Amino acid sequence: MKGLLASGFTAIGTGTGTMVALHAEAGLDPMHTVISEYAFQAAGWLLPLSLTLFAAGAALIAEALRRSGADRWVVALLAVWGASMFLVGAFPTDEPGLPLSFSGAVHRYAAFVAFLVMPLAGLLLARARIRYAGWVRVLSMVALGALVMVVIPYAVRMLGIPLENDDFPAGLIQRTVVITELGVLALAGLSMPGRPARRSTAPALA
Repeated sequence: MKGLLASGFTAIGTGTGTMVALHAEAGLDPMHTVISEYAFQAAGWLLPLSLTLFAAGAALIAEALRRSGADRWVVALLAVWGASMFLVGAFPTDEPGLPLSFSGAVHRYAAFVAFLVMPLAGLLLARARIRYAGWVRVLSMVALGALVMVVIPYAVRMLGIPLENDDFPAGLIQRTVVITELGVLALAGLSMPGRPARRSTAPALA
């Protein structure tokens, strides 16, 4: 299990470094530019690479938690988050101004699923009173709050009200979701017991 965790944290750390390098290379306004639009820059190939590394890290940590005896719902939600992040990277969004394509739709809804399931996994973990439960709960609630703020502009546009990313801090809100969810994922791995948990004494999550 230690090998899985080490590999998972390596993947997450490398993915984070790749994402930072992409931001530094692109030089866009992170306050208003959403992460998906970085794919259209010269170094845009770093975006799917970073997201794939996040997906791999989530899969490795989920497997380590499964072997440790963690709740199956937590494991499943982390796996879904990883699969969703992979789809987000594999299916790029549409360039600004273009109608929604199949690739853009997969990208959008996979991102929504990813943004939703990680806070749910975090709240389940916090409920079990794991190590760092307080931090996991706080990060999960912040992620959920930021997710609501991410969805609101889409709902406003569906009502026919024109709203551009420059009209509100779309990039900042989205990055808040991503950073807090990576924090939940990392703490999930750090909270894993050193040896397989006994199911007879493990706190029930469901």
